[in-house]
Amino acid sequence: MSSVLIVDDDAHIARVLSIWLGRHGYHVMCAGNGLEALEVMRDTPIDLLITDVNMPGMDGVGLVHAVRDEGGCDFPIFALTARCDRESLEKDLDSRGVRFFSKPFLPSELLEAVQEVLEASVSLEGADGGRE
Repeated sequence: MSSVLIVDDDAHIARVLSIWLGRHGYHVMCAGNGLEALEVMRDTPIDLLITDVNMPGMDGVGLVHAVRDEGGCDFPIFALTARCDRESLEKDLDSRGVRFFSKPFLPSELLEAVQEVLEASVSLEGADGGRE
């Protein structure tokens, strides 16, 4: 079972995503900001990170930098944003392999993307004998 960490300060969005992904067989964990997410990731390996961009404390941009630049983690990352300056975000985070979704989003579209990236990673693990 693949593990997904949802990071969003909006409890409603986190709950909806958690229920939606849980119903489709994913193990889901939630955090309210980037600092909480880093704590979760210290204790639990994850297969996918879904993070809001704008949050108090450590925002999604800071979290992506911490995970990619400092942590060296290579799992897929999705960023949810309602920001108008998406172009500058994409310039900063595209090189770090972040896929963007605009808020509001359709849970079915996000689920399709989750399934796509996690099935691809399972295929890659199978191709290299399960090595990371």
